[in-house]
Amino acid sequence: ATGTATLSDAEPGADTLTLTDTLLISHHGPQWRLLVIGAGQMTDYLAKMALALGYGVTVCDPRAEYADGFALDGVALTRDMPDDVVTAFKPDGATAIVALTHDPKLDDLALMEALKSAAFYVGAIGSRVNQAKRRARLAEHFDMTAEQLDRLHGPVGLDIGARTPPEIALSILAEMTAVRYRAGGNRAEAGCAV
Repeated sequence: ATGTATLSDAEPGADTLTLTDTLLISHHGPQWRLLVIGAGQMTDYLAKMALALGYGVTVCDPRAEYADGFALDGVALTRDMPDDVVTAFKPDGATAIVALTHDPKLDDLALMEALKSAAFYVGAIGSRVNQAKRRARLAEHFDMTAEQLDRLHGPVGLDIGARTPPEIALSILAEMTAVRYRAGGNRAEAGCAV
């Protein structure tokens, strides 16, 4: 071993620590981030689970009836309009954005900005019927391309038969985790737990 140290840019999705026979790679920052649009009950579960997985969590909801009752240690809350928050957030390859309001006036504008960004994951709650309507609105009114709309995960989350808010939050984080690690290569082939 030479004891030589070098600094270089990491790829999005890079493991925090990699060790081989001759090399130790320690990845420092940026932190994985989650921006949630909507401060309802499901957001509480999603934010708690995301914090446990090491995400920095920000919740955005301009509606006083939701934002006033939302308080969770370690989670930033903003009451600004979601599209402005997405733009100011400057989503990168370590950012996930999930829309949970069920309100097209809030979700659609946020999704429009999110789908134009480098965020590794963009998802929205809603049935398949509502997702089809959302995609049609985004294409018709906001000139979103098919390629941009293909990035939208909706209905959000893996299909695990989730029914309750905690189960839906779990399915969302499971899908985010799958997408996150797929972006960084096949972890199963690298000997990682799956």
